[in-house]
Amino acid sequence: MTAAAQNENLNALFAPVGNGLEPDIVGVLESILRLYSITPQELFYKWESYCLKMGSEETVLDLPTARMFQKDVQDGLERSHQGKHSERKPIVNATPRTAVKSGDVYGMLDDLTPSAGPKRNASVKRRNDFETPAPKRVARPDKHNTTTPSGVSFSQRQNSGEVIQQINGHIPVAETPIAPYAEARIKPIANTDVKKFGYKPMSMRINESSEVLDERIEDFHALIQKHHKLEDSSFGDASAQSTNEIVAVGRIACDTPEGKLNQASLLLELSRKWGGGRRVPLKVEELQTYSLFPGQIVAVRGTNASGHYFQVTEVLTIPSPPLPVSAPATIHTMNGKMGVSDDSTGSPLDILFASGPYTADDNLDFEPLQALCKKAAEDMVDAMVLTGPLLDIEHPLLAAGDFDLPDVKGIDQDANMTTLFRLWISSQLEKVCSAVPSLTIVIVPSTRDAINKHVSWPQEHLVRKDLGLPKQVKMLPDPCFISLNEVVVGISSHDVLVQLSREQISHNSKTGLLERLPNYLIEQRHFFPLYPSLSRDKLSQDGVKAVGDCIDLGYYKLGEWSNVRPDILFLPSMLTPSVKVVDSVVVINPGTLSKRKAPGTFAQMTLTPRKISEEELSQSMIAHDVAERARVDVIRI
Repeated sequence: MTAAAQNENLNALFAPVGNGLEPDIVGVLESILRLYSITPQELFYKWESYCLKMGSEETVLDLPTARMFQKDVQDGLERSHQGKHSERKPIVNATPRTAVKSGDVYGMLDDLTPSAGPKRNASVKRRNDFETPAPKRVARPDKHNTTTPSGVSFSQRQNSGEVIQQINGHIPVAETPIAPYAEARIKPIANTDVKKFGYKPMSMRINESSEVLDERIEDFHALIQKHHKLEDSSFGDASAQSTNEIVAVGRIACDTPEGKLNQASLLLELSRKWGGGRRVPLKVEELQTYSLFPGQIVAVRGTNASGHYFQVTEVLTIPSPPLPVSAPATIHTMNGKMGVSDDSTGSPLDILFASGPYTADDNLDFEPLQALCKKAAEDMVDAMVLTGPLLDIEHPLLAAGDFDLPDVKGIDQDANMTTLFRLWISSQLEKVCSAVPSLTIVIVPSTRDAINKHVSWPQEHLVRKDLGLPKQVKMLPDPCFISLNEVVVGISSHDVLVQLSREQISHNSKTGLLERLPNYLIEQRHFFPLYPSLSRDKLSQDGVKAVGDCIDLGYYKLGEWSNVRPDILFLPSMLTPSVKVVDSVVVINPGTLSKRKAPGTFAQMTLTPRKISEEELSQSMIAHDVAERARVDVIRI
C-alpha cells in the first residue's frame, strides 16, 4: 500500500468527517502500522477497543491521546507475544512426554497424565470427562457499591443527558404531556412474515446454501439489466478470454479464505448460468473511485483479453429500492392519532431507541435499563424500540454462572434464565407500562441472548411464554420491518456495520465511512450483505470469546428487503454512535445502552405530523418525508 493510500485510509477510518487528521497524529498512527505490521482497519479496531476500555465514547484523537494509544497497542502486542511463547518449566520428576509421533499432537493427554510419577501402590485420581466442569470464579461486585472500573458509580456518572449526535435540531423536542394519553397513539404492524423465522436451526445444507448465493446473483442480474436497459448480448462470461467489452454480474470475493480484501486480492464470483460458478481476478486500477466488500453483488464492464484477469473500466450503478408511500387518507388518519385537526397542529410522537447490553460487565444491576425506563415514564413517550442482547451470553458473570441471586421471594437457587429475565428485564418493563398505559414496546432479539433457543441468524422472535411481559410489548424476529403508523422501520440487532468497516475497501470515496456503511445495505437490499462474515476469533476482544454470526445461509433470503427501502433504519453497532440521513433514509446507530466498563447511549426521536398540501390531496400516493420531519438525538444515558 502506498503512503498516499495509507494516509487516505487512516483519514477515512479515524476522521470520516471534517478536514482529516493532523500530520503529527498521522505520523504516530503510521509508526504503529510500520512497527507492528498491521493494517489501518486492524488499527481502527484496536482504537475502538481502546475507547471502550477508557470508558468514553467521544475520546478525542489528539496528539497526547494518540501517544497513549500507541503505548496501549505496544503493551497489548507484547502481552500477546509473551502468551504465545511462554513455555511451562520442566519438572525434574515429571512423566516423560511422548514424541509427536505418538499422536498426541494437541496435548489432549496433558490433563490425564500426572505431573509427577506416583508412589508405588499409590492410586492416581483420573478426571471424569463427563462431569460438568466447575465454572471459573468471577469477582462478585459489592451489592451496595456498584461502580464502574474507573471507580465512579452509575448514579454519579458524568454528562448524563448530553446530546452527542443530532439531525434536524431546529425541530423542537416533543413536550411531555400533562397526563398519559387515553389510548396508544402508535399502531405497530409487522411487515415481515414472522412464521418463516421459526425454522429449525443448525440444519443447513450445502446445496441449499449454494443455490441461495447463486440465486442472489441472478436476481441482481435481472435488476441491473432492467435498470440500464441492456440486451442479453451485452452480458458475458468474465472468466472467458475475449477482446470484446462485456458486462459481468457477480459477487466480490477475496483470493484467500482468511485473507484481507485489497486491490490485489479482488475476485469476481460468477453465477452458474453466466460463468459456471467460476472466479476471476479483477483489475480496478483504472477506476477513479470504488467501494467494495466481500459478498457485494456488482455489475462491471470491461474485457478479459489475456484470459487471466478481467480489466474493469466501469462499475455500473445499482438502483436503490423506492421509498415507501401511503395514500393521503391513510396519512390523515394517522395524523388524527397525533391530535391533528382543523383547530390543532397536534403533538409529535416521542420514540426511544436502545440496544443491549443493558448492564455493565462487573454487575447485574441493570441500572442503565432502569434509567431508560425511568426516562420513558417521566417523558411519557409513545414507543420504545429495544434490541438485544437482553441477557447477554457474553456477560462475564452470566457466562461463568457465578453470581449471587437476589433475596427476592420466589427466587431460589434452581432459578433458570427465564426466571432471571422476569426479575431483571420484565419487572422494569412492567413498571414503565403501568406508568404509561399508552406506551408501545418493540423487542428484537440477538444471537447473544441467553434466553433464546433459536441461535441462528435470521433469528426467531423471543417466546413470550413465562417471560411475564406486559401486553404492550410486541416481539419481532431479527431482522424485521415494522410500521409505526405510516412510518416503515427496518431493524436488525446484528452488528453488520462494524464488520463492514473492517472488511470494506474504498478509493476516492466522496462519502464518509459512517454514511458509506449503511449505504451498502440500501444498495444491496439486505440486512447482512457481507459474505463470508468474520470469524469468531476476529470478533473476539478483551479476552471474551465472541458468539459469532451463526448465519444460516439456507434462510439468508429472510434478511432481504422487500420492494421498498425503510423510512428509518435502526442499526445498533459498536461503532461510534451516530444518526445520518443516507439516500433519504434516517439511519440510527444509538450505540449500546451500557458499555463493558461505562454507561452508554440511546437515541430519542421526535416525529412531527406529515403535512399534506393541497396538490398532494389529489394524488393517489405520497411519500412519508420522515427525513424532513424527524428530529433524532443520540444521548448519554
